[in-house]
Amino acid sequence: MTAEKQLWYMNAIFYEVHVRAYRDSNADGNGDLPGLISKLDYIKELGVDCVWVLPIYPSPLKDDGYDIADYYNLHPDYGLIEDFKNLVQAAHERGLKVIADLVLNHTSDQHPWFQVARSDPESKYHDYYVWSDNKEKYSDARIIFLDTEVSNWTYDEEAGQFYWHRFYASQPDLNYDNPDVRKEMLNVMKFWLDMGIDGFRADAVPYLIEREGTNCENLPETHEILKSIRSSLDANYQGKVLLAEANQWPKDVRQYFGDGDEFNMGFHFPVMPRIFMAIKEGDATPIRWIMSQTPDIPAGTQWCTFLRNHDELTLEMVTEEERQWMWQEYAPQPRMRLNLGIRRRLAPLMDNDHRKILLANALLYSLPGAPIVYYGDEIGMGDNIWLPDRNGVRTPMQWDDSLNAGFSDAPPEMLYTPVITQGSFSYKIVNVAAEKVDPNSLLSRMKHLIQIRRENPILAVGDYEFLATEVKQVLTILRKLDDEEILCVLNLSEQTQEISLDLSPWNGTSPVDLLSGEVFPTISNNPTSLKLEPLTYHWLNLTRES
Repeated sequence: MTAEKQLWYMNAIFYEVHVRAYRDSNADGNGDLPGLISKLDYIKELGVDCVWVLPIYPSPLKDDGYDIADYYNLHPDYGLIEDFKNLVQAAHERGLKVIADLVLNHTSDQHPWFQVARSDPESKYHDYYVWSDNKEKYSDARIIFLDTEVSNWTYDEEAGQFYWHRFYASQPDLNYDNPDVRKEMLNVMKFWLDMGIDGFRADAVPYLIEREGTNCENLPETHEILKSIRSSLDANYQGKVLLAEANQWPKDVRQYFGDGDEFNMGFHFPVMPRIFMAIKEGDATPIRWIMSQTPDIPAGTQWCTFLRNHDELTLEMVTEEERQWMWQEYAPQPRMRLNLGIRRRLAPLMDNDHRKILLANALLYSLPGAPIVYYGDEIGMGDNIWLPDRNGVRTPMQWDDSLNAGFSDAPPEMLYTPVITQGSFSYKIVNVAAEKVDPNSLLSRMKHLIQIRRENPILAVGDYEFLATEVKQVLTILRKLDDEEILCVLNLSEQTQEISLDLSPWNGTSPVDLLSGEVFPTISNNPTSLKLEPLTYHWLNLTRES
């Protein structure tokens, strides 16, 4: 385990930044890379280890940059290649890592490859994409964007054929049966790695290969391609990370770690909705259940966990009954729903109750994995459900109470999207400047939680065991690493709870709460009683004095 501690991503906390939303340096209404650089000190002070930058490539922005029109450049709104090099250098000077999105599965239909492919069937680029004379092929593949797409095939008038796409029709899938496509993607990775970035979050990896008679997900050929990408990375670069975005069950994501020779990290999607279930119901059962469905992963690999991100809160991996319940409880208005999910930020989902927000984070941090903080969630930003698609959770970062929340000096009507001005989430109330000077603010308490989590790698990489308690409202997790032991105790309900635990193996130990410094009564051979205030949590250090 000691060697694993030295792998930087094993005990990392990631910070997800939408560059367009973060800070506008040139008053054009769009956040940009110089703006992000100007805020790196803030990100460093937050206590995180790595900045994950959402797509910054040239794009028609029909899917907020995940529709890439050029893999080797930057969208002009964000700056120049030189700005990106400066970002990486400035982050590294502060001890921060940088990873970028790598969109492997598809391009924009505006990409020059596709433009040539559709106009010239004899061109080599025609075979960069997946074509058919009819749309009967691969009929067992599900449609992912149910709200907008009726088929995974779209007819292209110019080509006189149908092309395959797993996402929007404006995002044709690349043909990974073509060795030239695979080589091209290795070149793309090299281009950015040579600027010093620390790895990639690889988008939508289950869908690279199509085969008749399958659902075209998680196919063996896909894994072969991904292993070859990892092999190339390891052969040419040291200490870099590949993070898999595979919105699948843990047993399926397990395959993306291979034997430690595929991805270094993988998102654990289904733990996320169950944290919301557990807190809404005041019942630890959903957490215990999903962790029981989570297989062991190879040494040196890590789960990546999160509460919210730039997409909808996905409900793909819950039952239909659970989905309806989640919609009813967390998205009562139809505008709050999107595809099979919920387009809301963390603070509104938690009723703007800072106790619940902190409890949700403490629960996430009590489980194994490397957590992600989505920009703005650390200050409790709200959302705007009236914006289209998922843009409501991508509004400008709220820095202070000046014009445009300190995000931009442009006239308000020039902003890429409006700042939040109404109600309890208004930038006049929720902003970094106000929270920085308040020791009891959400930001201050998040910083403290992040600091304690990072100082205790046992919480990221240690073994875990759920301790039995008669009280379902309380989750108790024993974490172990070498000679260290921490007991995480979380009251998920809005009522005071009392529990009794057999802690006799630690007879004579006086537990200390790592979060508050409070010393608890010395443990004896008798059952230990704990009284827990509503929505509270403790990380009790049980490590015996040597």
